[in-house]
Amino acid sequence: MFKRITGTETTLIEIFLNDVPVMVPDDINVGAAILLRSSYCRKTVVSGSPRGPFCMMGACFDCFVEINGKMNQQACLQQVEAGMRIGFQVGPANLSAEETC
Repeated sequence: MFKRITGTETTLIEIFLNDVPVMVPDDINVGAAILLRSSYCRKTVVSGSPRGPFCMMGACFDCFVEINGKMNQQACLQQVEAGMRIGFQVGPANLSAEETC
């Protein structure tokens, strides 16, 4: 589905998608890393239908994931980092008072 531009040099790093180690290029965002490995990253609260990175610019909110223990992070706006732990969200998120203010 997606193809890298030829001639670009990149280094592979290890991240964890739902606790599964995967190697991805170090110069992509989390949304792109998800699209390399999966078609969705969360399920809606009401119907349970799958959602995934769509707009890739932070406008649609379909790419919410948990990153390093923090819920509701937009995958398309976060650069991958070695050792990053990304969890797919299913159902409603539990927010603390600090996160809602």
